Amino acid sequence: MMHEGGMYAWRNPWFRWSLLSLSIFTVLSILVGFVWLPSVHGDFTAQGIWASICRAAGVPASWSSGAAVKAGPGSSNVVLERDMARAGASDSIGRGATLALNCTMCHGAQGISISNAPNLAGQYPEVVIKQLHDYKSGKRASSIMEALATRLPDKDIEDLAAYFASLPKARTAPTTYDESLPPLVRVGDPMRNIAPCISCHGGVDQKLGAPWLEGMPKEYLVGQLKAFAQGNRHNDPEAQMRNMVRGMTTQEMEEVSAFYARKASPAEGR
Repeated sequence: MMHEGGMYAWRNPWFRWSLLSLSIFTVLSILVGFVWLPSVHGDFTAQGIWASICRAAGVPASWSSGAAVKAGPGSSNVVLERDMARAGASDSIGRGATLALNCTMCHGAQGISISNAPNLAGQYPEVVIKQLHDYKSGKRASSIMEALATRLPDKDIEDLAAYFASLPKARTAPTTYDESLPPLVRVGDPMRNIAPCISCHGGVDQKLGAPWLEGMPKEYLVGQLKAFAQGNRHNDPEAQMRNMVRGMTTQEMEEVSAFYARKASPAEGR
């Protein structure tokens, strides 16, 4: 039996109206927060009602099938320092130009590859230094590059980096938020712990040791992303790249790679 006070409250029209208004407001809030907002937010396309609810609530729709990759003994031993990013002296660049004659078959006469090797013209010097040391120590695998890097003393590596960094940058301007960007490049996907590419690889911010990607051959970029995802490449300190790409789909790898490859300068395609 309903309490007499409850009966009185229910008979009160203001009470009934307040309760009805609260119910309607709750339903509308759920529809706006979990359905409408996710559907119109271009950077985060929800995949179904469950994904919409999880995104609105701030929790992952599904936890990763595997634990985060931890940096193991195969990771790079190179310690990046700001001094590595400084421009090389003229004599260092001259020596590097001579040494780079051994690199032209794959990386091009002016550091612009016509194959699927990475472009090195204008690349950040610390990137070249780190990768060559990783090839030299076997932390990054490549039968050709390991054989070449093994014979390079530290001075030669620094001179090569200075030379390639000095070459004309046959590439477009840095990627910025002023252009149309794929979602993973612009904002990443926090729900999958994927940071935006633009936050490390130049444009908005450049993390020391993160390479310039604009104009790189698409096949090279796709291959490296897959190598990180599969653990075949593991010279990323603290498994940073491996943890970023292990949640990406093949289609997303293709999309991101195609975006950066399209940013090659017109002269580069001749």
